[in-house]
Amino acid sequence: MMHKGSFITLEGIDGVGKTTQALLLKEYLEGKGHHVCHTFEPGGTHLGSQIRTLLLNPEHSELHAMTEILLYAADRAQHVYEVVLPNLEAGRTVICERFVDSSLAYQGYGLGLDMDGIRQINHWATGGLLPDLTIYFDADPAESLVKTKGDRIEQRTLEYYARVREGFLTMAQAEPGRIKVISAEGTRAEVTSRVLEVLEGRCL
Repeated sequence: MMHKGSFITLEGIDGVGKTTQALLLKEYLEGKGHHVCHTFEPGGTHLGSQIRTLLLNPEHSELHAMTEILLYAADRAQHVYEVVLPNLEAGRTVICERFVDSSLAYQGYGLGLDMDGIRQINHWATGGLLPDLTIYFDADPAESLVKTKGDRIEQRTLEYYARVREGFLTMAQAEPGRIKVISAEGTRAEVTSRVLEVLEGRCL
């Protein structure tokens, strides 16, 4: 799918600082003259915020794994057509926290569900849209989860999060041109400098 703008996604397990780095990257790119849209999943639209509440509410323990996959895909479809694509078509740079890679890591690798099925559902939901660049913030789940609030997903075991992390690293190995792995350890400034190193030499 061709578009005028650049589509950058930020990935990583919960608590690695994606929002902080997304805002700093937005500020940096705007300083370089880019028009930037910062957004996130799930919940980057009005409709999506209601889906997010369903997904993350710890009270919904009965929520089936297949329902989880489909709710994330529904949120993503609304987000792509309402926010992401219009901004890309207007020539803006879109920085999005989480995209299809999160579903593959969390539901595929984490829950052990059908990877091909997750890919097909999300390909349909997004119209085949792929990020131009994905930055994966790598961290030890035992350290990063301390910073989270404990929603329905975050309450899962460390073993689950270890599988999610392994999933992200496996995908990065399979797509080294698109997915760049950087350490989320260290100060905010240190992590930001790693992000900017990844951007060096890339046409945005």
